[in-house]
Amino acid sequence: MKKFALIVAGGSGSRMKNNVPKQFLELNGRPVLMHTFDAFMRYDQHIEFILVLPKNQIELWKSLRDTHKFDVKHKIAFGGETRFDSVKNGLELIPDEGIVFIHDGVRPLVSEKTIENCFETALDKGNALPVIQVSESVRMVEGSENFPVDRSKYFLVQTPQTFKTQLIKKAYRMANSNSFTDDATVLESSGETIHLVDGNRENIKITFP
Repeated sequence: MKKFALIVAGGSGSRMKNNVPKQFLELNGRPVLMHTFDAFMRYDQHIEFILVLPKNQIELWKSLRDTHKFDVKHKIAFGGETRFDSVKNGLELIPDEGIVFIHDGVRPLVSEKTIENCFETALDKGNALPVIQVSESVRMVEGSENFPVDRSKYFLVQTPQTFKTQLIKKAYRMANSNSFTDDATVLESSGETIHLVDGNRENIKITFP
């Protein structure tokens, strides 16, 4: 089954308190985004990449590729007004047959095991959502009151959210709103059941300094 990695990198540097978009900040001497590509290359060197970037960041990305001699082949799709629009644009470059990993560009620490968990489950059941258990106490706030909840019933969602391509493309075409914040919810809105798999706790989304 052909594998595709759709890397969504539309962030700015606002919450990082930096003028450089967070996917381009250096980590161990290279932009974060290149480390994210590396994570999937370690898993499968034959995977095909689609990178979603805002139009105004593409020239900077090309310059960084030249500077760091980054030669991993990939197609580029333009980012949209929302994450939903960006992913939809990226999916247009992917055929209907295959497995697609939709991954945040600023999650460079995803493990090979997590990617493999997602692939095997999506291949078998049509989709896979990597999650980790909540390890801290949780309280819910309602108005002026707050109360504890059972943390064993809650999970933190990660990426790559992984799908048979024909299913997720169909769901994006059917969706009647672009306010979805993740891809599993888009698929779920089309009537599909979401299947959870183990993520890895190091697979953080780089957001704050």
